[in-house]
Amino acid sequence: MVEVSEKSKRRAGASRKTSAKKSARRPGPDPAELESPGTASPQGAAPPAPRGRAKPADEAFLDDYLLRPDPEDPRLTRVVPGVDEAGRSIETAVVEERPLTLFLNGQEIVTIMTIGDHPEMLAVGYLLNQNMLRPDDQVTGIDHDDELEVVVVRTERETDYEEKLKKKIRTSGCAQGTVFGDLMERFEEVSLPADAVVRTSWLYALSRKINQTPSLYLKSGAIHGCVLAAGDRPLVYMEDVGRHNAVDKIAGFMFLNGVGPEDKIFYTTGRLTSEMVIKCVQMGVPILASRSGFTAWGVALARQADLTLIGRARGKRFVALSGEQRLVYDADPDAVADEHPRHQRKGGRG
Repeated sequence: MVEVSEKSKRRAGASRKTSAKKSARRPGPDPAELESPGTASPQGAAPPAPRGRAKPADEAFLDDYLLRPDPEDPRLTRVVPGVDEAGRSIETAVVEERPLTLFLNGQEIVTIMTIGDHPEMLAVGYLLNQNMLRPDDQVTGIDHDDELEVVVVRTERETDYEEKLKKKIRTSGCAQGTVFGDLMERFEEVSLPADAVVRTSWLYALSRKINQTPSLYLKSGAIHGCVLAAGDRPLVYMEDVGRHNAVDKIAGFMFLNGVGPEDKIFYTTGRLTSEMVIKCVQMGVPILASRSGFTAWGVALARQADLTLIGRARGKRFVALSGEQRLVYDADPDAVADEHPRHQRKGGRG
């Protein structure tokens, strides 16, 4: 077994005593809510985001979300004082960053730096994307203790990843992540659906809707976002200090709610690196889009897996470097407005 600190053992033990177990599979809305235009619907997902007040026409798309950021959650940001370039006193919101120690069946796996929302989804998605949790595994319990900053995932199958944990690879994310073992364990086994399509009108609509969705980025910056979409409908929007965390949260959401990947589009604000491509392929999502650019290995892996890889997607512009046969050109780029300067994130200027 990997050596585990006494503090971590106490954390795991306390979590068993104090945290209520959460169901591994959750009932969801009518499957029709997850349908892409002209596609069959996958299994149900989590309850839709709260509806709240009636929204103006240009905000009605927010009701399409099953889960989206809550920038007013007081746990996720704090206001700190400072001075500006003219020496004037100011106050500004900054995102929180806190540790979360993940256990799988009593074995300490990793400590993740995260903003702290959706710890159960982050834990399950991380384990899935590290090939420590199998798609057919039965999760018997997920315990989270906020005070101890620990989450414990329990499965029906016995697990032991002592050897895998010895092989660490630092990722290229801004908030650097760690992956264990062979990154390519399942990569070559995945066959992405050849009949999936992405309409250019969907790309333009998604970019606009995501930019207009209330988010921690618009409130405080210093954060990455990832979105799972069906057609031109954004369904799940996750943010975190590292894009790998945001990806893992969506993977966890999909597993816990039985959401199929076959007709989905994955959108990220970060670079299209090898890690992003590998995770998207392992999740079975055939289309990966970003407002940012590419790395050479990311492009090579996308071509190997026949993943549709679309980058620099902002305003009316985008570039596809892999899987372009899935593109359906049904919109006139000249009729699409340029992106508003407020939404030009760091990744959008490269």
